[in-house]
Amino acid sequence: MSRSERSPLLLAGLLATAGVAHFATPRPFDATIPSDLPGTPRAWTYASGAAELALAAGLALPRTRKAAALATAAFFVGVFPANVKMAADWRHRPTPQKAAAFGRLPLQVPLVLWARGVARNAEGRS
Repeated sequence: MSRSERSPLLLAGLLATAGVAHFATPRPFDATIPSDLPGTPRAWTYASGAAELALAAGLALPRTRKAAALATAAFFVGVFPANVKMAADWRHRPTPQKAAAFGRLPLQVPLVLWARGVARNAEGRS
């Protein structure tokens, strides 16, 4: 299996793992939900987890891969405010936790680019 064939499956695996984590241990995710959003943090945590699972399924299927990859790129942009909130909330924690929270912020860029690359590679396929 080539790298371009593995890439969407690896991205799907990352999203599926994160999606399951939102349901298995929702409390840490609840804490990252910006308070300005309507509804409860738990509802947003579950909605985000469900979205990640749906995106993973879409990425795994060649027929829906391009659309799912573009939606994944948008999703990564959309959850960025939660990552910013987490970094702000964790700014007084011990250095390793603070570094992890702030380190996540620039990682959104390669995740968006990865999803866009999967979409680009899926263009010629049906």
